[in-house]
Amino acid sequence: MRIFFTGGSGKAGRHVAPFLADQGHQVTNADLVPLRHRSVSDLTVDLTDAGDTYSALAGLANLDELDLPTPPRYDAVVHFAAVPRIALRSDAATYAANVLSTYNVLEAATRLGIGKVVFASSETTYGICFAQGERRPHYVPVDEDHPTVPEDSYAMSKVASEATARSFHARTGADIYGLRINNVIEPDEYAQLFPPFLEDPSLRRRNIFAYIDTRDLGQMVQRCLETDGLGYQVFNVANADLSVAATTQEIIDRHYGGVEVRRELGRDETLYAIDKARRLLGFEPEHSWRDVLADPGVSPAAYTAAGRDRLGPCIASTD
Repeated sequence: MRIFFTGGSGKAGRHVAPFLADQGHQVTNADLVPLRHRSVSDLTVDLTDAGDTYSALAGLANLDELDLPTPPRYDAVVHFAAVPRIALRSDAATYAANVLSTYNVLEAATRLGIGKVVFASSETTYGICFAQGERRPHYVPVDEDHPTVPEDSYAMSKVASEATARSFHARTGADIYGLRINNVIEPDEYAQLFPPFLEDPSLRRRNIFAYIDTRDLGQMVQRCLETDGLGYQVFNVANADLSVAATTQEIIDRHYGGVEVRRELGRDETLYAIDKARRLLGFEPEHSWRDVLADPGVSPAAYTAAGRDRLGPCIASTD
């Protein structure tokens, strides 16, 4: 597929765009800064500008396409570009940039007849991650039917973008899939970030104790590109296990007392439900922090000890 990938230079995009290229797709990175990856074409685009966005989507990806008899059309858009969280720009600027860029991308893509758009929504839509003070989910595991009533500008922009996407699907019939992506973790961050999480699980309460490995996020996007005919959908995206050493039941007992538990959960099963992605897309995460830090089946206290034994000073320097 010829894919227009926005935000390919960001934390998630710099892994997912090359992953898609490795799957045989032709990938154009539309961003304000270049990715400079040998398998991905870079195109500088201001997605908050409607004309710039439309022109980029209608144009060439690189000079090699001059040898084709006619200009090609993109088969799909993957829209990851955004101000990635609050407290980077003003709240108003964050909301405006994210909502307007999503509108412009969807408007241009559907006007040009592109029938598949995959866009990044967020775990923050559930109103827990960036809440002022403590918020708990209405029930666990948190699935796509859980209320989305956030209070921060970033999450509001994602909820608005979901409404926009649903409206473009209603207008055009295009397949538009929104990914409520949990906390994105790069493979080398397990050693850097996770030891404190194993010591103190409460550090992960704002992420509903979940995470998504960039490699599994790439798989999720690939599954979306391969699956047609679902119309407008939103999917939670997370790894299958918790981001902490405590068991699922221990997390429920310690942090979610009084919260409804809607079904039986596995020992280490994520509280950020991915059942829908498994059912409709065949998504099955393949990676875990346990592959790096400790062997499965040992006690919570031993997880951290095993991580220190394997990674030595790298772990100690983060404590």
